[in-house]
Amino acid sequence: MHDHSPRILLLTPPLTQLNTPYPATAYIKGFLTGRGYAVTQADMGLQLVLRLFSEAGLRRVFQEIEAGNFDLSDNAKRMLRLQNRYLATIGPVIRFLQNKDLTLAPRICHGRFLPEASRFDNVADLETAFGTMGLTDQARHLATLYLEDLADLIKETVGPHFGFSRYAEKLALSATSFEPLHQELAAAPNLLDRMLLEELEPLLARVQPDMVGFTVPFPGNLYGALRLAKYIKHISPATVTVMGGGYPNTELRDIKEPRFFDYIDFLTLDDGEGPWLRLLEYLSCHPERSEGPYYVQTVSGNSNVLERDKVLRSAQNDRQLLQRTFLRDEIGQIQYINHPHPDVPHAEVGTPDYSDLPLTEYLSVLEVLNPMHRLWSDGRWNKLTVAHGCYWKRCSFCDVTLDYIARYETAPSTLLVDRIEQIIAQTGQTGFHFVDEAAPPLALRDLAVELLKRRVPITWWGNIRFEKTFSADLCRLLAASGCIAVSGGLEVASDRLLALMEKGVTIAQVARVADGFTQAGIMVHAYLMYGFPTETAQETVDSLEVVRQLFVAGVVQSGYWHRFSMTAYSPVGKNPAKYQVAAIGPEPAGFAWNDLWHDDPLGTDHEAFGPGLAKSLYNYLHGVALDEPLARWFDFKTPRPTTPRHLVQQALQAPEKPDFAKQNQRLFWLGNAPEIRIEPGKKVPRAVLTCYEQAEDFEVKTTEAAGRWLHQLLTQLSRDFDTKVLLKDAAASFPKSEGAFEAFLQTPAWQLLREKGLLLL
Repeated sequence: MHDHSPRILLLTPPLTQLNTPYPATAYIKGFLTGRGYAVTQADMGLQLVLRLFSEAGLRRVFQEIEAGNFDLSDNAKRMLRLQNRYLATIGPVIRFLQNKDLTLAPRICHGRFLPEASRFDNVADLETAFGTMGLTDQARHLATLYLEDLADLIKETVGPHFGFSRYAEKLALSATSFEPLHQELAAAPNLLDRMLLEELEPLLARVQPDMVGFTVPFPGNLYGALRLAKYIKHISPATVTVMGGGYPNTELRDIKEPRFFDYIDFLTLDDGEGPWLRLLEYLSCHPERSEGPYYVQTVSGNSNVLERDKVLRSAQNDRQLLQRTFLRDEIGQIQYINHPHPDVPHAEVGTPDYSDLPLTEYLSVLEVLNPMHRLWSDGRWNKLTVAHGCYWKRCSFCDVTLDYIARYETAPSTLLVDRIEQIIAQTGQTGFHFVDEAAPPLALRDLAVELLKRRVPITWWGNIRFEKTFSADLCRLLAASGCIAVSGGLEVASDRLLALMEKGVTIAQVARVADGFTQAGIMVHAYLMYGFPTETAQETVDSLEVVRQLFVAGVVQSGYWHRFSMTAYSPVGKNPAKYQVAAIGPEPAGFAWNDLWHDDPLGTDHEAFGPGLAKSLYNYLHGVALDEPLARWFDFKTPRPTTPRHLVQQALQAPEKPDFAKQNQRLFWLGNAPEIRIEPGKKVPRAVLTCYEQAEDFEVKTTEAAGRWLHQLLTQLSRDFDTKVLLKDAAASFPKSEGAFEAFLQTPAWQLLREKGLLLL
């Protein structure tokens, strides 16, 4: 531990996810504790939810509603009449969603156990939606609707900003001016604010932090962070407050609002490891210089002007220690200090540390029936990054100019698996969500090989680009290492727009890659986009036709349509004219600046297409109306699709490159070492290789010489992961007596092995 090391408290404000901790504080804690600092972390969103959704918490909600002067909807009145039932069921429901009392499932499903309000209105299609889904999952979905009913009631009355996934988001979404937030924070705390501060008080008393760091990944976290920071500044003005995270990284890069710094002393951009290290160094040099009120007072109260200037100059020099950090200086000016310190390399950021987060208290909710979104909200996932940034970084709608995408760095697979093993040892859980912008295929290949070599059984999913490096064989390797799902941007299913976006993929390629993943048993989720600059009504309909074909072919199992938004740090935002759109606002007002309004004179009325696209996809997800005309999804006239009816099918039937053309690819055997026996044949002896696999054993029959060669090859591949055997290496040792190696690659014996797990990578 450092001498006089500051006590650091890292907080995740409400509300990120209910099922798993947002990883930012775990990353920073892992990094700083590795360097000897004392760090505590807490998920204030989880703590608020558990306080609110308890018998005592709901009792306070109902009492405050009855005492208040609220204009209640019929739905809210119904819930008030049922309040005793809510008070009786809330404890058991929370325990059920924490997986602590799963025997409650039959009562929730069949026993009229839960009080029902408006969220249950559309529950009649549960059988269709869930099919043969287990009882526990149905109960989880119903329990989630029950919580959402309560959230609706709270939002309508005592907590207007509440929402599980969009907590206080309206206050921060495109908040070019700080004024609405400032007014809200100046108002007396509402019931939810008070509950949040009640959770904070004992934490501050226990930790007595010198520094408090807030991660603000989403707009919805900003209000909670500032509400907490205001309280901390009120009771302990000398405590240093620091903010970072995804929202500041994209929205607050040009902040000029001095009032923000009444709450937050230091605002850091991009990866937090470097800025935190420099900030700690800066504060250790000058413990009195927290930039807080104490320091401002000592300077401004100094009557000697020369002395004051000297102090200011000294402060200015010392701040050169800082990296990517905003602060308000002694005379009230906002300063951005970014001394060119080197970044902390991805290989040195350390292992996320989840200690002191109550992992058994998180709730596995099942809000939507989209299978990919379900992975987001159900189950506990350890979050980890395979590589920093994006290896492609060319997509024109993406913030490719910002560090979190622009700086691409990898870490060796051995180090990644070390981190994975450390996290499993700490959390006892083997589910991993790789949170990369787009995980690089070759890094995933090496990671998969290392996991298989060390026999580390994990379940994982992540984001990818649908690029041709993801061959069918690579997909099978990833599946063998524990991959269960991938999500990737198909964006627009139009080759013209894909080229304009610089996606670097074509529709045919996406179809083939998605097929490779699907055949390997990996679920595929497609991010879809509508409203890209110059996109016509015809192209939107043609995109939907491609999406329909992908679902008909069964190569995509999940998807979601996003409306294009122009951001300040994307190629479109930097150069709208190139994409034939015009930026028309908003006017900067000193605070957030990222989402830009734009005119698209050549494009269609994008707004009109949104509901129909969402409805069609919901049906396609459930295999419904896949052969219906596309016009049925829209309540206005749309053009007929011009996409060829068999575009996807033809892409899937394109011939594969033969094995002989893959001489420089590595052979990898997913199976065990086989046994060999030589049997007498009619003319010559034959070799029979028996391969013992998880589900079934199978036999490979070939000539004696080829059999002995195969036996040696497969035995070596099953035991030695470190020696890369290329196909051409295997060819060099192939017995000459057997004729041409190319001919052997066409034999049933080789084809059977390829089908059963002999991969070329």
